[in-house]
Amino acid sequence: MEPLTSAGHSLYFESGLATLKTLLDENKYSKVFVLADEHTSEQCLPVFQALLDDYNSFDLIETSAGEENKNIDFCIGIWKTLLDFEADRKSLMINLGGGVITDMGGFIASTYKRGIDFINVPTTLLSQVDASVGGKTGIDIDSVKNMVGTFTLPQSVYIETAFLKTLSDRQLLSGFAEMIKHGLIADKAYYEKLQKSNHLTPSAEDIYRSVEIKNEVVTIDPHEKNLRKILNYGHTIGHAVESYSLANDESPLTHGEAIAIGFVTEAYLSVKNSNLSDAELADISQYIISLYPKYNIKEESFDALLELMQSDKKNEDGNILFSLLENIGKCTFNCRVSTADILGSLDYYNSL
Repeated sequence: MEPLTSAGHSLYFESGLATLKTLLDENKYSKVFVLADEHTSEQCLPVFQALLDDYNSFDLIETSAGEENKNIDFCIGIWKTLLDFEADRKSLMINLGGGVITDMGGFIASTYKRGIDFINVPTTLLSQVDASVGGKTGIDIDSVKNMVGTFTLPQSVYIETAFLKTLSDRQLLSGFAEMIKHGLIADKAYYEKLQKSNHLTPSAEDIYRSVEIKNEVVTIDPHEKNLRKILNYGHTIGHAVESYSLANDESPLTHGEAIAIGFVTEAYLSVKNSNLSDAELADISQYIISLYPKYNIKEESFDALLELMQSDKKNEDGNILFSLLENIGKCTFNCRVSTADILGSLDYYNSL
């Protein structure tokens, strides 16, 4: 597949890491670091090294897995590790992992000594179609997602489906949610194609199309001033539910499971506040409920969820702003929604 180009960096698909091997062989970097969590280190690092002809001229920095570890304390530990290993401005960080690693690793690299080069090698479906693309880096503060971060582009991104063989069905389904979102906001035909596909074996062609859609949006609006906000469809309520689940549930929701709830609730809001039809709401609701386990949004959590939504990055002048569907395949943004409608959307999801 042909690489995609975005703001001067390239997204490589099924390349066998060929250009990365050339870059490392040229030895332009003083030191190379690979950031991974303990799961990626065990399951994906051997695949990564095999694709690079058993390359081992790097220092491994291993961190704990999980969204709960995407915080400033872990960043401080990694910054200190970089100092201990005498990393300078000519160092390279390769983020090998899912969304937590690419988000946090990008943030660490973009701020260490005011910025060192980094490359993303996403190993989960979620990070391949979403987190590693677009130049957003970030960490969570007090369970509120991505409150601190930068817009910093990696040198390049390498998307290899070989890594997907290391994933559980639940992880694949989590990533598939972002693919569904891309269809909902920008390509009705793609959404309908996904409805007929096997969500546990996404094709390289469909992954490419998802990345293509996101890349088209972020190229137009790299700093999320306008159009890029449509990529947040499902995420205002979805992020709130995800943060609440992370803080309160013994087995927290995955990102994809949470934003799937956001797709349904924000489709409801799209009927109330945009142009989405009742038939389209029913279509989205039935499809999502058929794929993702139903979650009980307890009524006693509603106030906490509203408080979390008040912390959403898209808000302006104290107003919770949503990206809503005008129809399947077209999304608008900066939509003000009443508290009554938000609560109504949670009730609607619970009624399904």
